[in-house]
Amino acid sequence: MKKLTKRILPLLMLTIIIASCNPEDSSIKTEIKIPVSVVSIKPQSISRFIETTGTVYSFKEGVMKSEISGVYRLQRNPATGRPFALGDAVKAGQVLIRIEDREFENNLQLEGKKLNLDLSDDNLKKKKSLYDKGGVTQTELKNSSIDYVNAKYAYENAQIQSAKMSVIAPFDGVIVELPYHTEGVRVDQGQPLLKIMQFDQLLMDVKLPEKHLPEVTLNQTVQIANYNVAKDTIFGKISQISPVINADTRTFQSVLQIDNKKGVLRPGMFIKAFILSEKRDGTIVIPKETVISRQDGKVVFTVENGIATEKKITTGLESLDVIEVTNGLKVNDRLVVSGFETLRNKSKVSVIQ
Repeated sequence: MKKLTKRILPLLMLTIIIASCNPEDSSIKTEIKIPVSVVSIKPQSISRFIETTGTVYSFKEGVMKSEISGVYRLQRNPATGRPFALGDAVKAGQVLIRIEDREFENNLQLEGKKLNLDLSDDNLKKKKSLYDKGGVTQTELKNSSIDYVNAKYAYENAQIQSAKMSVIAPFDGVIVELPYHTEGVRVDQGQPLLKIMQFDQLLMDVKLPEKHLPEVTLNQTVQIANYNVAKDTIFGKISQISPVINADTRTFQSVLQIDNKKGVLRPGMFIKAFILSEKRDGTIVIPKETVISRQDGKVVFTVENGIATEKKITTGLESLDVIEVTNGLKVNDRLVVSGFETLRNKSKVSVIQ
């Protein structure tokens, strides 16, 4: 048995040595390619915006109050055939409410003052004709002129007082407030009767940090965003700019004027405004997420002939999702937009897109 063992052991050792020397069983280096997605860089436009928020208010608005006391009479809207109501559109000069007071109207003596004006006018014309012929003195002519002027002012003042009996729309707009008053019941002088707004144009006050003062100019374009009107693009402009800085808040005030002819916004809405501060066309723009920040700068990866190359870049304008590259990339470079997280310079890649 010992002799058999002595014979088998050298054979086993020889087999192991031969097996270890077999080149087919040596370590095999497998070539691993990292899957990535790429896009070809094309010239694009990029804009930089100053973002601000605020509440919009109407371009014009007015509260109508009773200028005299009298009986309340809400007029009918000829467009609807019913009394004026909330939301009704009105035209400038349209009578909306009448305040009736017979005693007040009689005291005006409007018709009598009109007749007196007509008589004074006729008398003045006669006196002028006679004066030219030497029939009256200059004093008599002046007295006739004074009578005419007094009659004219008396009649015009009566007309002004008479107009107080009618509540008239001062401009085209919409009735937004209409406090209830019982028809035929007397209302006091100074009583609020209705409120009209015009909001085909809207305004918004904004306070911007002082660093933006050099970037903001009159008539600068503004884009408006609101969750209620996400599908509509609404534009405005900067209509006013304060030239001073608030010492407490380090901000300056501006007023935005918003085009609301479609009526998609309403006074009182809270909105976002994006003021276009700078725009560049025909430049290289890439997704911000593809940029890797390192201590020595920013880099991205491009692909050529199946090899990923690390490119150091210099950036310029940036918006929410994209950034401008001013140096380091050129048009038609194939930028890695997916799978770049595990790449190293000169990594072999497999383009899956």
